Amino acid sequence: MVWAVPEAGLVRSLSDPLVTLEGHSKRVGIVTWHPTAQNLLLSAGCDNAVTVWDVGVGQAALSMDEMHPDAIYSAAWNQDGSLLCTACRDKRVRVFDPRAGGAVANELPRPHEGSRPVRAITVNDGKLFTTGFSRMSERQVALWDLRKPEEPLTLQELDTSSGVLLPYYDPDTNVVYLTGKGDSSIRYFELTGEAPFVHYLSMFTSKESQRGGGWMPKRGLDVSKCEIARFYKLHERKCEPIAMTVPRKSDLFQEDLYPDTAGPDAALTSQEWLSGKNASPILISLKDGYTPQKTREFKVNQTLLQGPKRSQHSHEGTAPGSPALEQLSEDLKRLQATVSEQERRISELEQIVKK
Repeated sequence: MVWAVPEAGLVRSLSDPLVTLEGHSKRVGIVTWHPTAQNLLLSAGCDNAVTVWDVGVGQAALSMDEMHPDAIYSAAWNQDGSLLCTACRDKRVRVFDPRAGGAVANELPRPHEGSRPVRAITVNDGKLFTTGFSRMSERQVALWDLRKPEEPLTLQELDTSSGVLLPYYDPDTNVVYLTGKGDSSIRYFELTGEAPFVHYLSMFTSKESQRGGGWMPKRGLDVSKCEIARFYKLHERKCEPIAMTVPRKSDLFQEDLYPDTAGPDAALTSQEWLSGKNASPILISLKDGYTPQKTREFKVNQTLLQGPKRSQHSHEGTAPGSPALEQLSEDLKRLQATVSEQERRISELEQIVKK
């Protein structure tokens, strides 16, 4: 389901999605937006299928049902969205163009010898970064050159914990962050073109283990504090933000920490990408911080969504300019006015008490 969050934020729970995408026969565990094309969403799950959805029309644009013989553990686009990397329960990592009819461009037959799940992502220079387990259940990380897939460039053992390591990659700084469900730490490594290729940098630790997490897009970071990453750690009863910062004495903008990064605007339409075009992300500078230049509107072709299930596929009340959204905005303004009035009265009462 795709939901529309009002510009003013949530003031009450949403009950109807903007679009409902139906097609998988079993639980879906992976969803990820295309990095450069507009309105394209990838989903994969326990039915062994990978689907690329054109959310603007609420339909599947591409479906790959026969490529994977078993459940899919991970799926990640490369930086320009021309290739997709998947890790499957059959122990194989596949790299392919979804538009090519399911033809696999590259494959790692068994990147890790253990029986536990593998995760894989693409990194700069066409390489692959994988996490997995050894035969002795030791957690491992490896870096692969797809031109020589027989042996990894490097294979490092980390510890004997049981949690699957989830990699988060920052292409701007070439840093990979590793965390896992049940872990109480976040490790980070720098990737370079020279041996040993994967360099340990540091580790954040806390007392409580995590149940899940995610991270903030680069444009949402505080550049004045030299924040290079921000994670959101999911606890049993709360979500904790964790900021990764680089200590610097100067208050000036640190250009080496913040090269131009991917902005929010799509480089291609969905139809352009589906027709075979590729494009790099549209980059923006963070020198003065990031401020949205305009209100971003998600457009859905309502004509194609009309039919007997329209009430399940669209929610007109959340569209910009709709009566429901205007009512929410008015309610929010009244609440803000009430809070301001209460604060003024409290301040007056405090002054009286002091006298």
